[in-house]
Amino acid sequence: MWSDEFDGPRGRGVDGAKWQADSTDGCQQGNCGWGNQEKEYYSTAAENLALDGSGHLTIVARPARPGLRCYYGPCRYTSGKITTRGKFDTPHGRVEARIKLPAGQGLWPAFWLLGADILTTGWPACGELDIMENHGSRPSTTSSAIHGPGYFGQTPFVHAHTLPRDSYADDFHIFAVEWDSLRVQFFVDDSLHYSVERREVERFGKWVFDKQFFVILNLAVGGTFDGDPKSDSVLPATMLVDYVRAYRAGAR
Repeated sequence: MWSDEFDGPRGRGVDGAKWQADSTDGCQQGNCGWGNQEKEYYSTAAENLALDGSGHLTIVARPARPGLRCYYGPCRYTSGKITTRGKFDTPHGRVEARIKLPAGQGLWPAFWLLGADILTTGWPACGELDIMENHGSRPSTTSSAIHGPGYFGQTPFVHAHTLPRDSYADDFHIFAVEWDSLRVQFFVDDSLHYSVERREVERFGKWVFDKQFFVILNLAVGGTFDGDPKSDSVLPATMLVDYVRAYRAGAR
């Protein structure tokens, strides 16, 4: 139904017909650091967001250059965040990406979806599907989760997946979600690792996944999820994305 294979010359930015890139430290109406006390400033610069010329997107976290201000003072880090908001929304179906993750304390790579009505309903009423999140300090483990009204923040619907050997920084892995009106299922390398039924969700609040969602890829640094980097030696850190693909329900 939709895809980006990130083909193009080295140094080119993301396709503006498919993605928009954030340029902010996440300060909105007094809620800064994206609500998680993150320390990165999301930048559209090629050093943070660019194709590598070999069919991949690089999302790179780096020490910030002098002069850039964040909500907490001089910015410590820059990184990248792209979304399909206003470009592409997907209903029930499957969304997947093939990604190689960075490793290191304080890094927070993520691949996720938000309800396209977030500007009118707000969060968590819009719904959120976290296909993949990773604590940089735990490079062999990723997690998947859902958030919505009555089940957000420390949601009861979260599940970790740990590789039997090696780490997610050693090679590419495919992360995917499939959902319909009855359940949400999360996969790593086409192996189902977590399934949430609608009836389970409705014990806590309203089911909000029968609508359109948009796609997000980002690499956060610092904050409450994995703490701040103990050393800038983990930087630059690169989240390498081979592709993102969306399928209609039953079409794959």
